[in-house]
Amino acid sequence: MIYTMEAEADRPLGPSLLRGWRSKCPNCGSGPLLKGYLQVRKTCSVCREDFTPQKADDGPAYLTILIVGHIMAPLLHMVFVTLHPEPLIMFTIFAVGCVALSLYLLPRLKGAVIAFQWARRMHGF
Repeated sequence: MIYTMEAEADRPLGPSLLRGWRSKCPNCGSGPLLKGYLQVRKTCSVCREDFTPQKADDGPAYLTILIVGHIMAPLLHMVFVTLHPEPLIMFTIFAVGCVALSLYLLPRLKGAVIAFQWARRMHGF
Protein backbone atom coordinates (compact mmCIF):
# COMPACT_ATOMS: atom_id res chain seq x y z
CA MET A 1 0.00 0.00 0.00
CA ILE A 2 1.34 3.38 -1.00
CA TYR A 3 0.94 6.09 1.62
CA THR A 4 -0.35 9.40 0.30
CA MET A 5 -1.51 12.65 1.84
CA GLU A 6 -5.02 11.89 0.54
CA ALA A 7 -5.15 8.78 2.72
CA GLU A 8 -4.33 10.88 5.78
CA ALA A 9 -6.80 13.60 4.86
CA ASP A 10 -9.80 11.29 5.01
CA ARG A 11 -9.15 10.70 8.73
CA PRO A 12 -8.78 14.10 10.41
CA LEU A 13 -7.13 13.95 13.82
CA GLY A 14 -9.03 16.67 15.70
CA PRO A 15 -12.59 15.40 15.22
CA SER A 16 -11.44 11.83 15.77
CA LEU A 17 -9.87 12.73 19.12
CA LEU A 18 -13.02 14.54 20.25
CA ARG A 19 -15.17 11.57 19.27
CA GLY A 20 -12.82 9.21 21.09
CA TRP A 21 -12.87 11.45 24.20
CA ARG A 22 -16.66 11.13 24.20
CA SER A 23 -16.27 7.32 23.84
CA LYS A 24 -17.86 7.40 20.40
CA CYS A 25 -16.71 5.78 17.18
CA PRO A 26 -13.86 7.88 15.71
CA ASN A 27 -15.23 7.23 12.22
CA CYS A 28 -18.92 8.17 12.46
CA GLY A 29 -19.15 9.76 15.92
CA SER A 30 -22.47 8.02 16.61
CA GLY A 31 -21.80 4.47 17.74
CA PRO A 32 -20.32 3.65 21.15
CA LEU A 33 -16.61 2.86 21.23
CA LEU A 34 -16.50 1.15 24.60
CA LYS A 35 -18.55 -1.72 25.94
CA GLY A 36 -18.85 -1.32 29.69
CA TYR A 37 -16.21 0.76 31.41
CA LEU A 38 -13.02 0.02 29.45
CA GLN A 39 -13.63 -2.84 27.03
CA VAL A 40 -13.38 -1.84 23.37
CA ARG A 41 -16.15 -3.07 21.09
CA LYS A 42 -15.22 -5.30 18.17
CA THR A 43 -17.11 -3.14 15.66
CA CYS A 44 -19.12 0.06 15.61
CA SER A 45 -22.83 -0.66 15.83
CA VAL A 46 -23.62 2.19 13.39
CA CYS A 47 -20.94 2.26 10.66
CA ARG A 48 -19.43 -1.23 11.21
CA GLU A 49 -15.87 0.13 11.60
CA ASP A 50 -13.60 -2.67 12.84
CA PHE A 51 -11.89 -1.91 16.17
CA THR A 52 -10.19 -5.29 16.68
CA PRO A 53 -6.72 -4.07 15.56
CA GLN A 54 -6.84 -1.08 17.96
CA LYS A 55 -4.96 -1.76 21.19
CA ALA A 56 -4.51 0.99 23.77
CA ASP A 57 -2.50 -1.19 26.22
CA ASP A 58 -1.08 0.89 29.11
CA GLY A 59 -1.08 4.28 27.36
CA PRO A 60 -4.33 5.58 28.90
CA ALA A 61 -3.27 4.49 32.39
CA TYR A 62 0.08 6.30 32.07
CA LEU A 63 -1.64 9.43 30.75
CA THR A 64 -4.18 9.29 33.59
CA ILE A 65 -1.43 9.06 36.21
CA LEU A 66 0.47 11.90 34.54
CA ILE A 67 -2.54 14.22 34.42
CA VAL A 68 -3.85 13.41 37.90
CA GLY A 69 -0.39 13.85 39.38
CA HIS A 70 0.14 17.20 37.68
CA ILE A 71 -3.23 18.47 38.87
CA MET A 72 -3.31 17.09 42.41
CA ALA A 73 0.32 17.59 43.53
CA PRO A 74 0.36 21.41 43.17
CA LEU A 75 -3.17 21.58 44.57
CA LEU A 76 -2.09 19.50 47.57
CA HIS A 77 0.83 21.85 48.19
CA MET A 78 -1.30 24.99 47.88
CA VAL A 79 -3.96 23.67 50.27
CA PHE A 80 -1.36 22.57 52.80
CA VAL A 81 0.51 25.89 52.75
CA THR A 82 -2.52 28.19 52.79
CA LEU A 83 -5.10 26.35 54.92
CA HIS A 84 -3.03 24.07 57.21
CA PRO A 85 -5.74 21.36 57.47
CA GLU A 86 -5.52 18.31 59.67
CA PRO A 87 -3.47 15.58 57.95
CA LEU A 88 -6.23 12.96 58.08
CA ILE A 89 -8.80 15.32 56.59
CA MET A 90 -6.40 16.40 53.86
CA PHE A 91 -5.49 12.80 53.07
CA THR A 92 -9.14 11.77 52.83
CA ILE A 93 -10.12 14.64 50.56
CA PHE A 94 -7.16 14.21 48.22
CA ALA A 95 -7.42 10.41 48.12
CA VAL A 96 -11.08 10.64 47.09
CA GLY A 97 -10.21 13.40 44.61
CA CYS A 98 -7.43 11.36 43.00
CA VAL A 99 -9.61 8.28 42.68
CA ALA A 100 -12.56 10.24 41.28
CA LEU A 101 -10.43 12.12 38.75
CA SER A 102 -8.72 8.88 37.69
CA LEU A 103 -12.03 7.09 37.20
CA TYR A 104 -13.34 10.03 35.16
CA LEU A 105 -10.26 10.35 32.92
CA LEU A 106 -9.38 6.70 32.23
CA PRO A 107 -12.17 5.74 29.78
CA ARG A 108 -11.99 9.13 28.05
CA LEU A 109 -8.24 8.87 27.55
CA LYS A 110 -8.62 5.29 26.32
CA GLY A 111 -11.13 6.49 23.73
CA ALA A 112 -8.79 9.31 22.69
CA VAL A 113 -5.79 6.95 22.35
CA ILE A 114 -7.81 4.54 20.22
CA ALA A 115 -9.11 7.44 18.11
CA PHE A 116 -5.54 8.69 17.63
CA GLN A 117 -4.46 5.24 16.47
CA TRP A 118 -7.44 5.00 14.14
CA ALA A 119 -6.84 8.45 12.63
CA ARG A 120 -3.15 7.73 12.03
CA ARG A 121 -3.81 4.15 10.84
CA MET A 122 -1.51 2.76 13.54
CA HIS A 123 -3.58 -0.37 14.33
CA GLY A 124 -2.36 -0.65 17.90
CA PHE A 125 1.11 -0.17 19.30
